[in-house]
Amino acid sequence: MDHLVLTKVEGIIMRIRIEKDTIGEIKIPADKYWGAQTQRSLENFKIGTNLMPMEVIFSYAIIKKSAAKANAQLNVLSLEKEQLISKVCDEILREELNEEFPLSVWQTGSGTHTNMNLNEVIANRANVLLGYSLTSVDRIISPNDDVNKSQSSNDTFSTAMHIAASKILIEKTIPAIQGLRNSLHEKSVLFKEIIKIGRTHMMDATPITLGQEFSGYITQLDYGLKVLRNSITRLYNLPIGGTAVGTGLNTPKGYSELVCKNICEQTNLPFKSADNKFESIASHDALMESHSALKLLAISLMKIGNDVRLLSSGPRSGIGELILPTNEPGSSIMPGKVNPTQCEALTMVCAQVLGNDTAISIGGMSGQLQLNTFKPMIIFNYINSATLLADVCHSFEKNCVVGIKANLENIEISLNNSLMLATALNTHIGYNKSAEIAKAAFENGTSLKEEALILGYVSSDDYDLWVDPKKMV
Repeated sequence: MDHLVLTKVEGIIMRIRIEKDTIGEIKIPADKYWGAQTQRSLENFKIGTNLMPMEVIFSYAIIKKSAAKANAQLNVLSLEKEQLISKVCDEILREELNEEFPLSVWQTGSGTHTNMNLNEVIANRANVLLGYSLTSVDRIISPNDDVNKSQSSNDTFSTAMHIAASKILIEKTIPAIQGLRNSLHEKSVLFKEIIKIGRTHMMDATPITLGQEFSGYITQLDYGLKVLRNSITRLYNLPIGGTAVGTGLNTPKGYSELVCKNICEQTNLPFKSADNKFESIASHDALMESHSALKLLAISLMKIGNDVRLLSSGPRSGIGELILPTNEPGSSIMPGKVNPTQCEALTMVCAQVLGNDTAISIGGMSGQLQLNTFKPMIIFNYINSATLLADVCHSFEKNCVVGIKANLENIEISLNNSLMLATALNTHIGYNKSAEIAKAAFENGTSLKEEALILGYVSSDDYDLWVDPKKMV
C-alpha cells in the first residue's frame, strides 16, 4: 500500500510517498504526479544538465490524446478514461504541468523513461481529477494498461521525434530563415547599382555589384530552404502502431490509421501511418536526411556570416565596404571599438549545428536489429539545431542585416585602385600585354591607365571606353 512519510533528502526534510513497481519499493516526492519508473530514471541517470526537450513532451501529449481517442473509437478503452486522459494531455499542452517532466536526455536509448514519465503523470493526474489521492490503492487509470494501451515506447518515442521535428521546422526554423532571406533580398535590391570590386582567393578580382554579391546569399538560402521543406514530407510518416518491433502486436485493427488521423486533427499537419514500421523504429534515416538539410543551411549561413564580417572589417584598416549597426561596445580596454558580434554568434551556431550533425549521424548508424537506441540523443540534438538556427537567424536579421549600410567611399576607392580592371583589356590587346600593364602598375605604384599609356598599348580614349566598371558587371 502506498503511504506518505517524512524523510530527509540531501539535508532537507520532505514529504514522500512510497510506491511499488516490478522492481520493488521506491520513494517519490509526495506532491509529484510522476511514478516509480520516472523516479528510478531520476536516480539512475544523474548525467549532465540536459533535460528531455519540451517539444518532445508536447508531442507525446498529442500522441497520448490521439491514442486514447483511437482506443475509445475502437472500443478497447472506455469513453470515461479517454476523456480523462485527453483532459490531462490538454493540461500538458497548455504547459500547466511542465515541472512534472524532469528526466535527462541521457537515459535509455529507446526513450522508455520519458514514455513512462508521460504515462505516470497522465494517469496520476487523471486519478486526482477523479477524486483519488496519489496514495490511493484503487486508482482507476493505469499508466501501462490505459495511457499506454496499444503502444510501446519504441513506436511512440519515434513518433514523438517526427512530430517534434516537423512542428519546430514549420513553426519556428523555416519562418526565421525565410525572414533572413527576405531581408537579404531587400538589401540586394537596395545595393543593385553599387559597383564594387569582386574578390577571389581573398585577392582582387573583376567588378560586381554589391547587390549581386548579396544575391548569392539569397540563392544559397533558397536552395537550403527547398531541401529542408522537402525533408519534412518524410517526417510525416509515423511509426505509431508498430509497437515494440514494427509488427503492431497488441493493437486493434485500424489503430495506426486512426491515431494518425487524430494527430492530424490536433496538429493540422498531414501525418500518415508509415508504410514500413520496421524501418521507422529500427532506423531514423528520415531525421538524418532532415538534419542534413539543417547542416546545409548552417554551411550556407557560415559563408554568409564570414563574408559580412570580412566586408565590414576595419572600419579604417580593413576592407570596410559594409557598415554594420553599432549594437554594443566591443572591448573592455579599447575605447570606441565595435565588433561584428552578430556574425560571430551566427558562425558559432553554425559550428554547433555541424557538431550536432556528427552526433546525430553516429546515432543514426548505430541502431542494431529492430531498434535504434540513440533516440533521445538524436532528437535532442535535432531540436537544438533547429532552435539555434531559428533564433540566430532572427537575431542576425534584426540586429545586423536590417541595419547594414554600404560604405560608398571605401567601395569607390577599392574599385578604382584594383589592378584587375585590366581584365577588360584582354579582348582588345591580349592577356599578356594586359598582364604587363597590371604588373607595371603594381611595381611602380601607378594607375593602370598611366602604365597602359606609357607602354603605348592603348590610347587614352580607348582605355576610358574599354575599362569601364559599369560594363564589367
